[in-house]
Amino acid sequence: MKRPKWAERTAKSIMERTPKLYQKGYNGKWSYDYGVILKGFERLWRVTGEERYFKYIQDNMDYFIQEDGSVKGYRLDEHNIDHLNNGKLLFVLHKETGEEKYKRAAALLREQLKTHPRTSEGAFWHKKIYPYQIWLDGLYMGAPFYLEFLLTFEKGEDLNDVTKQFILCEQHTKDGKTGLLYHAWDEQRVQPWCSPQTGQSPNFWGRSLGWFVMALVDVLEMLPADHGDYPELTRILNDTLTALRSYQDADSGVWHQVVDAGKRKGNYLEASASSMIVYAMAKGVRLGLLGSDWLKTLDRAYAGLISEFVLETKEGWVNLNKTCQVAGLGGEDRRDGTYAYYISEPIITNDQKGLGAFLQACTEYEFLER
Repeated sequence: MKRPKWAERTAKSIMERTPKLYQKGYNGKWSYDYGVILKGFERLWRVTGEERYFKYIQDNMDYFIQEDGSVKGYRLDEHNIDHLNNGKLLFVLHKETGEEKYKRAAALLREQLKTHPRTSEGAFWHKKIYPYQIWLDGLYMGAPFYLEFLLTFEKGEDLNDVTKQFILCEQHTKDGKTGLLYHAWDEQRVQPWCSPQTGQSPNFWGRSLGWFVMALVDVLEMLPADHGDYPELTRILNDTLTALRSYQDADSGVWHQVVDAGKRKGNYLEASASSMIVYAMAKGVRLGLLGSDWLKTLDRAYAGLISEFVLETKEGWVNLNKTCQVAGLGGEDRRDGTYAYYISEPIITNDQKGLGAFLQACTEYEFLER
């Protein structure tokens, strides 16, 4: 019996359920969630050659990208690193169609990074409203876009500015005991959620670690192998995934919302983080960044994604359950980085971040040559 192609089933479900991603609960907002899903469609298009996947990307992006290169709903002066994520699709759209509006839009997003505030060492703040803070999430949102723009339109100059984002992030968020990375770091050590001694937030949030390892494999796929920081980024990927492997749930093969607290009351197995980690492992193996000894861990984790989180509807649509809707730090009193906070956020079905990560994970895993 043939192995079911969950990637194609998931893509079909997304296209039928939400032909216009920006209409479901977002009211046309320029939200990074779309980019997570559409990167899955891009990879699926590349491995299958099915044009309907490319058309889905273009149809959804064209709602936002105007002929003059302006982007509906985007404001550069917000200096929000999340707002760069959808820009990752502009490169393939420009290359395939030749339309200048996509290049202009990418250049607009690139301008943000020229004035985006930074820590004293040169790491991008997560957002202007979160001063002097590095969040793991931001590495996925900004670094792959930044690198591809430099390689595509700026002759590959100043790639060190991309790689140092990962080096500084690991340096400031890593826990020496577990090898895991804390969700965020405050350079000024003034945020209520951070340690006054280290500046680190107090917990290991699954999805933030997922964003980080996804960002690493996406950057390493594009970064020239002779770049001076290539070995260091490869080490960071191996070390972070090795730390995560230590907390893979023994029964299900997937990961918890708060990674190192599997036995604590209220914790739960979480779909988006688990999907992101599977994606990073599968892509790491494909790119030769991880050895074949990772396949056993990967197989168990992928099987866990399907058994733990997937339910099919009577129409044959794929439902992805148990995704944390949102989690952050600061901005409001209750986002205090505590364990109680991370398990208090809503758990929903078919969240776009979760579905996008799941689609990317399935595409990488199912088309992995062994």
